[in-house]
Amino acid sequence: MVKVYTIASGKGGTGKTTVSVNLGTMLAQLGKETYLMDADIGMANVGLVLGLQDAPITLHEILAGKGNISDAIYEGPAGLKVIPSGISLQGFQQADPDKIRDVMSELVKRCEFLLIDAPAGISKDGVVPLAVADEVILVVNPELSSIVDALKTKILTEVVGGHVLGSIINRVDQDKTDIITKKMEKVLGVKVIGIIPEDSNVRRASSAKTPIVIKFPQSPASKAIKRIASDLVGVAYKEEKTVEVKEGFIDRFSKALFKKKSEK
Repeated sequence: MVKVYTIASGKGGTGKTTVSVNLGTMLAQLGKETYLMDADIGMANVGLVLGLQDAPITLHEILAGKGNISDAIYEGPAGLKVIPSGISLQGFQQADPDKIRDVMSELVKRCEFLLIDAPAGISKDGVVPLAVADEVILVVNPELSSIVDALKTKILTEVVGGHVLGSIINRVDQDKTDIITKKMEKVLGVKVIGIIPEDSNVRRASSAKTPIVIKFPQSPASKAIKRIASDLVGVAYKEEKTVEVKEGFIDRFSKALFKKKSEK
């Protein structure tokens, strides 16, 4: 059975797209046929994050009736299938957000998981992804403005007939996870399905246009995302332990020998 999740946030800058890309990549790594569609047809950040900004056919063309959905599907990391939106203003103006339903109808025939990266804020093109998904996942930062806007998005989702599965709290101080979880669940009225800690490796992976779960799989953020993906798939999360390889006598001798030669 196909599961469709819309990843949403009340405001921009919460790390929603980064979460969408990495969660999709991890689901693909877990062996699930996963598609990620960038429904933020105005800002179109998924393509930028994955280096697909020059894709010839994007969701813009499909929503404008100028192409076939198969031509807008690109191979992403770990086998993730990506449908990016374009970055041109003209393409945005020609795209019809109401046709996203038709695109989804075609995509769900091809995958096990469909993730939709929704536009930030409350707008006409942002309502459709909230309404058509099986469940909505809110990405929230532990700050007042983000929480308030996430609450508005939750209310809007319920108004249009959607359902919020829960929230992912992003960029959290690891010493305050328990307190933040309780406060967030009380304010938003939905369970916290994952906490992603503040991790400097996220920015380093982003600069390399590579998901952190690929670039730095043992980083704290990667482990948190793998835990969330495992829960969505319904499998037990297994934390891989890093094996420390001790340097032997031959290794030390060779290193010392080559060092001496290079100094000559």
